[in-house]
Amino acid sequence: MDAFTLIVASGLAAAIMAATMLLLYRAGSRAAGLVDWSLAGLLFFSSNAVAFAASLTEVYDISIAAIGNALYIAGHFGVLAGLRRHLGLKPRYGVLLALVLAIVLVHRTEFAQASVANRLLMFAPVIVSINAAVAWLIWRLPHSEARPAYLPLMGLELLFMLQILVRTGYIAVHRTTDLTFMGNQALQTLGSLSVFVFLMVAGMGCALIVIRHQELALRKASLTDSLTGWLNRRALHDVAERECLRAQRSGERLSLLTFDIDHFKGINDRYGHSVGDSAIQHVTALAAQALRGYDALFRLGGEEFAVLLTGNSDDTLLRIAERVRDLIARTPLVADHKAVALTVSIGLASCAPGDTEWEDALRRADLALYRSKREGRNRVTLDGDDLPTPAAA
Repeated sequence: MDAFTLIVASGLAAAIMAATMLLLYRAGSRAAGLVDWSLAGLLFFSSNAVAFAASLTEVYDISIAAIGNALYIAGHFGVLAGLRRHLGLKPRYGVLLALVLAIVLVHRTEFAQASVANRLLMFAPVIVSINAAVAWLIWRLPHSEARPAYLPLMGLELLFMLQILVRTGYIAVHRTTDLTFMGNQALQTLGSLSVFVFLMVAGMGCALIVIRHQELALRKASLTDSLTGWLNRRALHDVAERECLRAQRSGERLSLLTFDIDHFKGINDRYGHSVGDSAIQHVTALAAQALRGYDALFRLGGEEFAVLLTGNSDDTLLRIAERVRDLIARTPLVADHKAVALTVSIGLASCAPGDTEWEDALRRADLALYRSKREGRNRVTLDGDDLPTPAAA
């Protein structure tokens, strides 16, 4: 490809990147970073538009180079700014403004005006630093389901950084000075081709990050109860199945704690469904406070809940359950300036060697819960045995 063709192709790739990011944003995702990445595509497009205009008019003075280089480096910074915003960091456009001003002023120096090679040597470290910052931010991300979606962008930035280092290293060693503003020399053709590939893949990489996060958010929404933030019954099936297999391999004990709110129908009838919803939120918040951070919490439906516990003796299970029961009984819900007393009945059961599936333990925990109900409510029952606690008044 000649220089002119590469400029047109890169301009189209930049326009596609800008439009794709903007359309994703307008489509309703509103994901952080999309506007910045769209701006990055626009800046790259503008840089190519300057080069395109210069090629048509055959005007190749230093001011054209200054504008084109400033827009090009700003495009790279836009990719970094979008990633920073996406990760909850400040994009730091103040740094970009200072950087653009510095780039324009540097073009006024004799060294920059002497040759294209000199300008490549001057601005390569800036671009490499931006590429390295993007790669470093992604490298530092904690391991999660979303992290693999960032790796293509990191790989692209590292490869682009590598080709810049190779080209500028060659220029520095051989002191190549015969490069021209719109030249077709091998080094410039390689650079232009690299920019074209970068723009094509960068847009896809940024889109992949956004789409992956949307996928995970949808999956979370499908497995999470919107009222309490606890996992739902569908999630219980998936998690319990996995934990049951793990417990069978490791020999670790797997237990289920089930509970529901006593006299919940009466609360709804007396105070209304909005207070009923508040009661559910109040009880789950207190239960989460009494439980451990790594216990899996589930809302089975209505006022019924379950907790998946691993590696606990009977005594430990009873202490955990009693802590939940006691905290809820001691902390009434305040609704419309009135205190609404709440209690829960709790059942406990563990997976036994003869169980064929984890649901066997869930059924026994439910039976223990029903026994707590029959024997006065506001109490804990452990699969065939019980821990006496004061009945609700």
